[in-house]
Amino acid sequence: MEDSNLPTLVRLSIGGKKFCTTIDTLTRREPDSMLAAVFSSRHTVYQDSEKGYVFVDRDGKHFRHILNWLRDGVVPTLTDSEYSELIREAEYYQLLGLIEGVSSVLNKRKEDEKSPAELTRTDIIKCIQSERVKFRGDLSLVDFSFACLKNVFFSRANLQCAKFRDVDAVGSNFHNATLRECEFTGANLRGALLAGANLQSANLQEC
Repeated sequence: MEDSNLPTLVRLSIGGKKFCTTIDTLTRREPDSMLAAVFSSRHTVYQDSEKGYVFVDRDGKHFRHILNWLRDGVVPTLTDSEYSELIREAEYYQLLGLIEGVSSVLNKRKEDEKSPAELTRTDIIKCIQSERVKFRGDLSLVDFSFACLKNVFFSRANLQCAKFRDVDAVGSNFHNATLRECEFTGANLRGALLAGANLQSANLQEC
């Protein structure tokens, strides 16, 4: 059956799995693909004379992802092994855009795995409150506002520009800590050790 006689609606059987789509979907996003070539009058397409399906001898497991890519340009969220299977199918259908999209997702996933996880404000405060951690590193710009920081060991930590608004820091140790430009408005610093701390431009009002 010639392509010119194909209806706008196309029924596909991919390895026995049935799909229904349109010629526009199969040809528009990836015009240089094998699917576009087959369904754009450049090739002869043969259909099942009784059921009207075009049969393609490929595994149909990921063809729904291929159709969704052709429709919306969205790369699905899959496991690494499933992405490998999808790339293999995309290579068969010559879907270069999908191959590039999946490769980009996999590369980003590898980069994220190599990068150390960043602690959130909640993570930092929970660690501090555990009473098992002594912070001497860089905690600049962290917002501790309204947190309970009783008896926390901040000695020699870099806390520049951190916010301690209304914190309960009774008995905390800020010995030799960098507290430049910190905000302590409303903080309870009763019994806190501030000897040797750099408090340049720090706001200690209402403490």
